[in-house]
Amino acid sequence: MKNAQCKKCLNKFHEKDIYTIQQFQYREEPPYRWSLEFFKKSNIDEWDSFCEKCLMEYSKNSKEIWDESKNSKD
Repeated sequence: MKNAQCKKCLNKFHEKDIYTIQQFQYREEPPYRWSLEFFKKSNIDEWDSFCEKCLMEYSKNSKEIWDESKNSKD
């Protein structure tokens, strides 16, 4: 039974397939604290549920913005 829902696309999926931004704590850049603040501006909490596709989009987007912010400081 699909009883979890992606906050972004609103698709339903199995609980075992839930992704959260907490998984971003394992990537090298940007730092997890930066990621939390970045997503907080979009009203996304570290416990909000996402499908894999949407989380990958958020991951790519946040990394691009992080890279842009680093390049603008150089």
